[in-house]
Amino acid sequence: MSLMIALAAAALQTASAPAPDLSWLAGYWLDCSGGREASETWSDPRAGLIVGHTVTVRNGRSGFESARIGPLPDGGLAYFAQPGGAPVTVFRLVDSGPNRVVFANPDHDFPRRILYERAGDVLTARIEGAADDENRSAQWRFNRAELNARCPH
Repeated sequence: MSLMIALAAAALQTASAPAPDLSWLAGYWLDCSGGREASETWSDPRAGLIVGHTVTVRNGRSGFESARIGPLPDGGLAYFAQPGGAPVTVFRLVDSGPNRVVFANPDHDFPRRILYERAGDVLTARIEGAADDENRSAQWRFNRAELNARCPH
């Protein structure tokens, strides 16, 4: 009997936790603060995959990031970031709750953590980490908007 209990306990320890419901992230989000125009677009979850992209315009220059949230080979969930077309950096899911998710990669310089939180029609995104041995962070406050809406000039 103790062998069966040990096997059951081992199975519970190795079983992946169910993926959190991130459908609240879907939509078009716009931040017009700090002299910039930043938009994020996220698909709804489809078979465990969410695809997103960001476009930022500031001082007449633009930048972009492609991202996806999807499964890892070990059954975990991760945020796969590609800023400006760079190689993918993987951030593993470390915490989630209703309308909140946190991904982390402690081996990456900056950022090390990516956080998203939604309250009504406001989506807050925050990145944290260290650069030049100094802790840094950046935050965006996005409002839900119509697809391809722009900031007022």
